[in-house]
Amino acid sequence: MDILREACVGNFVEAKRAYELGAHRIELCDNLEEGGTTPSYGTVKLCKETLDIPINVIIRPRGGDFVYTEDEISIMEQDIEICKELKVDGIVIGALTKDNNIDIKTIKRLLKKAEDLSITFHMAFDEIEDKKTGLDRLIELGIDRVLTKGGQGKAIDNQSQLKELVDYAGDRIIILAGGGVTQCNYKELVRNTGVKEVHGRKIVDN
Repeated sequence: MDILREACVGNFVEAKRAYELGAHRIELCDNLEEGGTTPSYGTVKLCKETLDIPINVIIRPRGGDFVYTEDEISIMEQDIEICKELKVDGIVIGALTKDNNIDIKTIKRLLKKAEDLSITFHMAFDEIEDKKTGLDRLIELGIDRVLTKGGQGKAIDNQSQLKELVDYAGDRIIILAGGGVTQCNYKELVRNTGVKEVHGRKIVDN
């Protein structure tokens, strides 16, 4: 089985290195110390012009929680327009309500802007208590994949939870396992959970 390895990178230099080392897809971010925020126009443009693999851009205006103001939602909508202009392959989004459920209204607004882009729901998902209901909501919204550790901590410590999510999702949505996943441990994770896509900062490099 071919396992897709997505490299999470914080700048162009990291993106280029991940590409050269054999990453299958890039999640392009800035400020990884804060969990990733939207990279600059120039960074996205150069990656798209230089790297011959799919590039997914995180749409997140700041670090911290995932409850957004109207101004922040407007920023995200404009950043999505830029991503479409630069012809990236996909975007990575997420928004929650104050009680840590999916903010369906905000996600629908972002999806309307995204049109045909591939959509990943990011690790905001791990803040949701009822993850199966969360998956159902994301499927109803038309999300393509969800990036998750399976809970708190690292993915490798949540293998039973990840397997449960993979089994529940079936062919309805892709479970992208991330959170401490490296080129040294992803095969164990794949073997024990059934995930077909893995994500990490060291997924092709240690």
